Amino acid sequence: MENVNEAAAIWYDAGPKAIIRPAPLSDPGPDEVLVEALVSGVSRGTESLVFQGKIPKSEHSRMRAPGQEGTFPYPVKYGYAMVGRVVGGCSQLVEKNVFCLHPHQTLFVLNRDKLTEIPVRIPDHRAVLAANMETALNAIWDAGAGPADRIAVVGAGVVGCLTAYLAARLPGSDVCLIDVNPARETVAERLDVPFRRADSDLGGPFDIVFHASASESGLQTALSLAGFESDIVELSWYGESSVSVELGGTFHANRLRLIASQVGSVSAPRRARWDHRRRLSAAMTLLDDSRLDALLDSSCPFREAPVRLAEWLAPGAGGLCHRITYDRGSFYD
Repeated sequence: MENVNEAAAIWYDAGPKAIIRPAPLSDPGPDEVLVEALVSGVSRGTESLVFQGKIPKSEHSRMRAPGQEGTFPYPVKYGYAMVGRVVGGCSQLVEKNVFCLHPHQTLFVLNRDKLTEIPVRIPDHRAVLAANMETALNAIWDAGAGPADRIAVVGAGVVGCLTAYLAARLPGSDVCLIDVNPARETVAERLDVPFRRADSDLGGPFDIVFHASASESGLQTALSLAGFESDIVELSWYGESSVSVELGGTFHANRLRLIASQVGSVSAPRRARWDHRRRLSAAMTLLDDSRLDALLDSSCPFREAPVRLAEWLAPGAGGLCHRITYDRGSFYD
């Protein structure tokens, strides 16, 4: 492959703004490979907080992504849902399509142990959902959800939809996906998950409630739906924002539990036997369903990403999984 020492990457800087910068490359070492980017996913949740410079100072170290350069708040090279093709290094992997956690960058060198091979039956555009599916899988484990449970998921973003998708496939489960946006009903239908608008009769009580709307009102709704001694699993991350909810009503009388679920650690009930690599491989396998394409939103070529990212990651912007696509041409023409 030509020009293996030339690459480009997306950086977030004050403004806020996204810019393309050169990314120097070194030759792959004995256990490393050269990966050519094919498509990367844009996180509407975490990445919007990074773009807007809203990562709390206390979390600057914990929130560092693999391959990140720079320090929060700015400037920082960020991103964590990358699909690429191995084009150099380990001969057994060359021409294999892989998923890895890496910022938006045209070419990069990575240790082979950081790659998850993508099964041929899973298209590249859907494989970018692997990190989100891993988050949803971990949440199901954290909740201890099982057959015949009544389950509500508040917030129909990518992670909320994937959590509802997995929950709805538990034998005998009764699941509903809840959102303030009526357009998300179409997405839920494609996933074969029942949908209810947040301003409608939501039923209940539920055995387990997942909250993934990243909003104060959504969390309050989740608390109101929980039955006696039910668990509310919090999947949202709020960055620097404060959240206020009412705990004086039935919260104590119903002996509710609010559980934090975060993908950085494997869920405690599985941790003795599962590591991050096994969990990500399982998440990749779970993407073998064309219905999940309903979660894929608009895309743009890499050279147009600075403009489109400003739109996709702006406060109040909608959409699900936006994607950046890559080609082998020059990125500075």
